[in-house]
Amino acid sequence: MGFTTGLLGGLTLTTALIHISLSIHARNRIAQSAHLHQQSLILNRLVDGPPPPLPAAAPRVVQAGVWETAKDRWNAELEGNVKKLQSTDWNGVRDQIEEVVSRTWRRAFQKSREGIVEVVGK
Repeated sequence: MGFTTGLLGGLTLTTALIHISLSIHARNRIAQSAHLHQQSLILNRLVDGPPPPLPAAAPRVVQAGVWETAKDRWNAELEGNVKKLQSTDWNGVRDQIEEVVSRTWRRAFQKSREGIVEVVGK
């Protein structure tokens, strides 16, 4: 093994180990910080008592403008159309279309055959 290869290999190994140890240390510090914060909150609530409940606020009623009303109607109509598309039996629709096309095809060729028979028969 040459000098350069050994140097680069050792440098890579050393920096990888330093990076791994620093990331593990940082994760441990974050976890410990979260645990200490949680324990501090628990102890403060035990000493101070539970926080007073928030007063119940009356529900806000806001009159919607014309633009909002139009958007709501549009969204309701769009939602209804999407639900209709989702609940459609697409196999049944395909069967109906195949039936109509088949019937039309038969009528067109039946009339052309009758026309050919009339022309040839005369």
